[in-house]
Amino acid sequence: MYDFITGRIRGGGYALKGAWLLLRHEPSIQVQFVITILVCIAGFYFDITATEWMFQLLAIGLVMATEGLNTAVENIADFVHPDFHTKIGHIKDIAAGSVFFAAIVALAVGIIIYFPYIFYTL
Repeated sequence: MYDFITGRIRGGGYALKGAWLLLRHEPSIQVQFVITILVCIAGFYFDITATEWMFQLLAIGLVMATEGLNTAVENIADFVHPDFHTKIGHIKDIAAGSVFFAAIVALAVGIIIYFPYIFYTL
């Protein structure tokens, strides 16, 4: 049981290290993080509901997680085949496409949440 608990704590440390590395070295995650801060400020400003917070946080998590996985796929692809290769390019495009889908969903969630606050309170 002790090994199980220490293993989970160690795994959590690796996860925090990975999150820190993403935030420190990946421009796409840095942009997403700034957008996250701005959207959260908007959430407090407009006093969105608990349900709206849940959807907003799920959308943020979806985009950040997908962006992180995209970065991992790109790094693995570059490691396996550092030179240009059409199949590697195809794999990278697919991974980037998943981020696009997540971002479109997050944008839709943001519009659904904030449109009434912005345009019906004027």
